Amino acid sequence: MILALLVSLFAGLATSIGGLLVVRRKTLGRRFLAVALAFAAGAMLMISFMQILPLGIQWMAETYSLATAEALVFAAFFVGILLVLAIDRLLPASLNPSEIEGREAAMGSKDAARNTRLLRSGLLVGLVLGLHNFPEGMATFFSTYQDPKIGLTLAVAVAIHNVPEGIAVAAPVYAATGSRGKAFWWATVSGLTEPIGALVAAALISWVVPESVLGLFYGLVAGMMVFLALDEMLQASWRYQTDKHQTIYGMLAGMAIVAASLVLFAAA
Repeated sequence: MILALLVSLFAGLATSIGGLLVVRRKTLGRRFLAVALAFAAGAMLMISFMQILPLGIQWMAETYSLATAEALVFAAFFVGILLVLAIDRLLPASLNPSEIEGREAAMGSKDAARNTRLLRSGLLVGLVLGLHNFPEGMATFFSTYQDPKIGLTLAVAVAIHNVPEGIAVAAPVYAATGSRGKAFWWATVSGLTEPIGALVAAALISWVVPESVLGLFYGLVAGMMVFLALDEMLQASWRYQTDKHQTIYGMLAGMAIVAASLVLFAAA
């Protein structure tokens, strides 16, 4: 059981690597920010459509017919989109943490508004990725508990696609606040839900979560991630690009990295 928990912790903390890749830079130029945000968006889209939604349908089909399973998971997908819209509405109209306030007077209202928008994006993405990583941690724990070899392979695959997730959180937070500590912290926190999920799995190891509940949860999270990728990350990338191809190239690179991790995931 200790090994299973450690493996889940390793996979979850890979978001910190993504955070480090961002904060190692002294400044985030427009080109880097455009590519990084698009890279993160591509990773989120690929994970949602090629991993999370199929898993949701697979779990739901354990209880219902395939057609009903697809209908329910797709419904949860769009509920997830609406949920992100609701969360966005509930957030303060103007996020002005102390690390931004000191810079606003020097930068002017346009830059201040841009930073506020970026910070909101980073926090929303962190929240949704945290939700996504929670059941992922449970899956990694159970796989390692049953077969350490399979669990370790799965953890490596999960860690690979957690790196761009860390970038997705750290890049907008760092660009908005200029704080390496804040960016790294939020990237790390988004991955810590993975070992938390493993701890919950360890506590409930004798209790089986209904397949339909897992199916709906995956559909919900997929919808949230897709909406954030399209509405927050890609739009931000387009605003920062200095060349019309930067967003596309970044998005395709993110998709390619996640595709490689999913191949490893399947091999496990």
